[in-house]
Amino acid sequence: MIIRIQIIFPIKISIIKPIESEKDIYEGQIIKFKVVQNVFNDRKIIIKRGTPCIARVETIITNGMNGIPASIILGNFQIPEIDSDELQCEYEKFGLDLSLLVFPIKWLLTPLPPTGSLTNFIKGGHVKITQDQIITINYYPNLKQRKEINAGNVN
Repeated sequence: MIIRIQIIFPIKISIIKPIESEKDIYEGQIIKFKVVQNVFNDRKIIIKRGTPCIARVETIITNGMNGIPASIILGNFQIPEIDSDELQCEYEKFGLDLSLLVFPIKWLLTPLPPTGSLTNFIKGGHVKITQDQIITINYYPNLKQRKEINAGNVN
């Protein structure tokens, strides 16, 4: 029986220029980040603080009726000298979810025919990612090599 332990290094990053779902942002856009803390492996720095990092906006979901929030999905993270296959695949950020407040009100108002529909005008919150928000992505060293071994591509 072989037991393999996967080492995971959390990388804390922050955005350089804030983004909002209601502003000029589009799918496929490149977003710039920087690493905010050194990442160590056996007391050796493997990723230095201030190292640039980029990600791509994969999906933008606009806020909807009945308090449904907007969301932004970032993916394809890239850090210099780190294989992107060994980084966490994606990060999703949601706006303020008002649906847990809106739906009970909607159900209470349903017996009065036109009033339940009034909650349709309540929209969920927009997404904001600012410089003071720290995002943690994970670095899985040797993950690509392990996938090749499991697939039988490496002797």
